[in-house]
Amino acid sequence: MSQTLNGRKIRALVTVLGLDQHEAGALAVSRMLRDAGIEVIYIGRFTLPETIAEVAFQEDVDVVGISAHSWEFLYYARELADLLGAEDLPIPTVVGGSIVTEADRLQALEAGITEVVLAGATEQEIVEAFVRLADPEARRALKTADR
Repeated sequence: MSQTLNGRKIRALVTVLGLDQHEAGALAVSRMLRDAGIEVIYIGRFTLPETIAEVAFQEDVDVVGISAHSWEFLYYARELADLLGAEDLPIPTVVGGSIVTEADRLQALEAGITEVVLAGATEQEIVEAFVRLADPEARRALKTADR
């Protein structure tokens, strides 16, 4: 089964932000997305917002997924959201991880992260979040919300 939008596969970039070295979650999500028919660009660990945004725009991805196993993602959340929102069609960002609390979720959303998936989310919920946010109408709504 292939997840498509406007005749092309949905493309997702998956990475681990900053000094967080725990990539098992990112690899698991990459597999889930691939199994669901989403094309995945995995750029590994130790990435910074500038690199994530550069690769996301070069690869023409529809959504970015950040695997978090430390709270460092909160430090970079605003910068990442600003960089990915700078183009005419913003790229939504999904953050997920076993350590993310409800308070972290609210802080990340306030900083501009599009969606936060908490521990215990099912594979179906994770895939559905990526598919929903990849839709161009959902992406355009992000730009409208910023104005």
